Amino acid sequence: MSGPAAGTARADATAEVVCLGESMVTFLPSQPGRLADVPSFGRGIGGAESNVACALAAAGHRAAWVGRVGADGFGDHLVETIAGYGVDTSAVRRDPVRPTGIYFRTATDRGAGAHEVAYYRAGSAASAMSPANVPYEEVFAGRVLHLSGITAALSADCLELLRDLTAPRPGRPLVSFDVNHRPHLWRGGDATVLLELARRCDLVFVGEDEAEEAWGIVGAEAIRAALPEPGVVVVKRGSAGATVFSGRRPGPRSSNAGGAEIAAGAGSSGAAARPTEGGGAETVTPVPALRVDVVAAVGAGDAFAAGFLSATLRGLPVRDRVRHGHLMAAAVLTVPGDLTEPPARDHADRLVALDDEAWGRLRLGPGWTAADRAPEEVRTP
Repeated sequence: MSGPAAGTARADATAEVVCLGESMVTFLPSQPGRLADVPSFGRGIGGAESNVACALAAAGHRAAWVGRVGADGFGDHLVETIAGYGVDTSAVRRDPVRPTGIYFRTATDRGAGAHEVAYYRAGSAASAMSPANVPYEEVFAGRVLHLSGITAALSADCLELLRDLTAPRPGRPLVSFDVNHRPHLWRGGDATVLLELARRCDLVFVGEDEAEEAWGIVGAEAIRAALPEPGVVVVKRGSAGATVFSGRRPGPRSSNAGGAEIAAGAGSSGAAARPTEGGGAETVTPVPALRVDVVAAVGAGDAFAAGFLSATLRGLPVRDRVRHGHLMAAAVLTVPGDLTEPPARDHADRLVALDDEAWGRLRLGPGWTAADRAPEEVRTP
C-alpha cells in the first residue's frame, strides 16, 4: 500500500465525519456554450464526498476525506486544495500507476438538455479502491461515515468496498449515504444496487427524481416504503423542499445503537407522528425549500447533505437539520463553483429559527452569507 499523499494535513483530533469517495480535478468553462466552442477553462475540484468534507470543515467541524489519487500534479492539487479547507487528508493514498480523474463541464444546469460533461476517469486511481487497500482504521474513526452511490459505479472493486463498509458490524459509526444516481456511470450496469446499499445505511439522502429514474419508485411515501431499515430517510423534492422520515431504529442487522442515537432527532413544528409496524412512532417532517437566485446549480446536493449532517452532529431537531441543509445549499447555489464559505453559524441559526411565515418570505441571492446581514435583510418585500 502506498503512503499518504504529499501535502496532506491531519486534524488535531479525531474527525467527526469521515467522507470516502473519488475527487477529481474539474475544468470549468470560461463562458457558456458547447464544450466544442468554449475557448478556455478554469481549474477547480469536484467530488461529492470531498465537497461534503470541505463544507463541514468550513462550518467548523472536524472532517476527513479518504480517497485515492494518482502520483501526479492533479493529485497534488486535489489533496492540497481539500486540505486547504481544513480537511484531514492524511488517509489519502497515492497510486503509482493509475492517474487522477479529471472532467470538463459546460456552464448550464446539470438538468438542462444542453448540459455536457466529459469525464476522463475510467481506470482512475480512485476506481482501484477496494477492501484490500483502504485504511479501515481511518474510515471508521469518526462519529459518521459519509458515502455516496457514485463510488459504487466506478468499478467492481469499489462496489465491493461499499458493500463491505455498509455491512453490519459492531461499533460501526453512523453510516450516511447519498444515493447520487449518475445515469452516465450506470450505462450497462444495474443501478438498483444503490437501493441495496441504501437499505444497509442509517441516514439516506435521495431525490424523488433519481429514485424514479434509478428504481422506478415514485413519491416520498413509496421511497420510504422501499427503504424501511434506515433510521432517517431524507427525500429531496426540488423546489417543493424535503420530507424527512425518522424515528425508526436500526435493528440487530447493524449493531449500531450509537449511530441510531446520532441520527434520531427531536420533534419539531410541522412534523406528524404515525405508528409503525414494530410499535412506536415514525415522524414525517416536510420542510419547504427556500427561494434562491441561482448563479450555478452545481454542488447543491452535497452542500445540503453537509448542512444536514452539521445540524445532526449538533443534535438539532429534524426541521432545523433540513433548514440548515437548505441554507448550505443556497450558499453554493449563489456562487459559480461547487464550494464556498458557508454562512456563519450564528447567522444560519438566526435564519433557521424564523417562524414558518418568515421562512417562506426569505429570498437569498449572491452575497447573502455575509456575516453582517440580518435576517430581515434577506427577506423579500
